[in-house]
Amino acid sequence: MPRPKNCRRICCDIDSRFFKPRGIPLLDLEIVNLGLDELESLRLADQLGLSQVEAAKEMNVSQPTFNRILSSARKKVADCLVEGKAIKIEDKEDLKKKKR
Repeated sequence: MPRPKNCRRICCDIDSRFFKPRGIPLLDLEIVNLGLDELESLRLADQLGLSQVEAAKEMNVSQPTFNRILSSARKKVADCLVEGKAIKIEDKEDLKKKKR
């Protein structure tokens, strides 16, 4: 049985939950889910320019864990941009459904 996840500190909250290519209905697009922890890692590393050590401290995770979260987020965003997929940012309700 895997070890339970530690609480991760997430400070960003956004109004927009979907990003998609313009001119294509959402129903016609494949949707990729981006977790709140992945969004926070992108914000800290790429938008604010923090080092991975600093950002890991902000999120209350280890640096290797932060690196895995950030790598996953960057891979998903790159896939969506290149392949023309939609990005759905998880919200707190999605997280509650996952735990059930």
